[in-house]
Amino acid sequence: MFTTKANTIFRDVIEKYHVINTVDQPFENPYNKSSHLIEHLLYRKCWIDTVQWHYEDIIRDPQIDPVAALTLKRQIDASNQDRTDMVEYIDSYFLEKYKNVTVKNEATINTESPAWGIDRLSILALKVYHMNEEATRNDASAEHKAACQTKLDVLLEQRVDLSTAIDTLLSDIENGDKYMKVYKQMKMYNDDELNPVLRSQK
Repeated sequence: MFTTKANTIFRDVIEKYHVINTVDQPFENPYNKSSHLIEHLLYRKCWIDTVQWHYEDIIRDPQIDPVAALTLKRQIDASNQDRTDMVEYIDSYFLEKYKNVTVKNEATINTESPAWGIDRLSILALKVYHMNEEATRNDASAEHKAACQTKLDVLLEQRVDLSTAIDTLLSDIENGDKYMKVYKQMKMYNDDELNPVLRSQK
């Protein structure tokens, strides 16, 4: 199943990040883009998500220097754009993979593309990792750990359900029962021409 591979890569990314556990550490993708394209994209996608997860932790520090916070906000904006771009790259991979599938007359479109489901699966891997940390934290109270374990159980169930849904969607697309139609996000706030504040500065 596709998501077995994806979930394994996501786990590897998150564990690799936490060896050094800093947002400014160097990134190295172990998958060659030319020979292992989807693995390369999945690894990069989850790395972006993992770094942004920790950006979001840092910026919520009530004692953060305002200048540092503004710099970090710009980094989060750039990360959000990278995240969206990676989703579109992953969807492009699937569009190419299934381009010769004969779509059945009764085929239907899905509410989201495969890559946006994969995006949620990557974020879910981060939730699982960090909730497990809280559920097993030595300096936490028994009540805290029990509450986090309950949440972790729900997250693990959600991962099974989401993985099943993604694999089913990919199977349906491959069989012609569903078809892909991908819309670019067309984000406006980073565009010098579409954001009125940026446009006024030109």
